[in-house]
Amino acid sequence: MSDTVFAKIIRGEIPCHRVYEDEHVLSFLDVGPLSTGHTLVIPKEPAVTLGELSDEAAAAIGRVLPRICRAVMKATGATAYNILQNNGKDAHQEVMHVHFHIIPKLGSGGLGIGWKAGEIDHAEAAKLAEQIASSV
Repeated sequence: MSDTVFAKIIRGEIPCHRVYEDEHVLSFLDVGPLSTGHTLVIPKEPAVTLGELSDEAAAAIGRVLPRICRAVMKATGATAYNILQNNGKDAHQEVMHVHFHIIPKLGSGGLGIGWKAGEIDHAEAAKLAEQIASSV
């Protein structure tokens, strides 16, 4: 296993405020929260990006992520939240271990996002979609 802070948490070398754990997944409160209830969900399998994760580990996260979201919303009273998952340093990933942030939106707290939408070139999009589909 890698030596990231998350690997150390999984091994029990660093304490955390656990909210969920099973054979494949660990979830705990973020120590630098953007809002009350900011929770991390990580696979126990070491992988840097989502694309490197095994189907089994990805499915395990997919099974529990909605349940943890509901629990965070119930505990915080929030009615809205963001799920954030970054892949790679250029995409602002800080800990090189797959992780999902559940960030409740409470008043002005939570995740702030700027979104500069572009325009699609439909001819180029058709080619790109075909390339992507052939690799799935």
